Amino acid sequence: MNRRIAPLVENVAEASTACLITMMQGNFLAFTLTHWLIASQTGVIAGVVTSVALILARTDKRWLVAAVLGTVTAVVDFMVHPGSFGSIATEAIVTGAAAGTLSYLVGSLWRHFRVRLAAEIVT
Repeated sequence: MNRRIAPLVENVAEASTACLITMMQGNFLAFTLTHWLIASQTGVIAGVVTSVALILARTDKRWLVAAVLGTVTAVVDFMVHPGSFGSIATEAIVTGAAAGTLSYLVGSLWRHFRVRLAAEIVT
């Protein structure tokens, strides 16, 4: 995949996944098309805003990418749909935290596997 598009796709996927899981509160049997559409909308907006912000900041530091994605996802989730549990912002905060954590973990795993693959190619 193109190196310029890959971070955007990753950000959209992580934000969408975090929103979908949080909205359904982990109950995958409750999955509906409406859940998927709302999560996709949140993910696309959060992923694009995050990608633009990171391009303008010219950074790829894993912790900063995760922090920006988590924060932007929380704000976008709050604006896109009402929370389904807790206070008015609880679901958005949980979604942002999940997106940030997912981003950090996925990014760290990708980096780890790239290093291992490069080491195997050299030897």
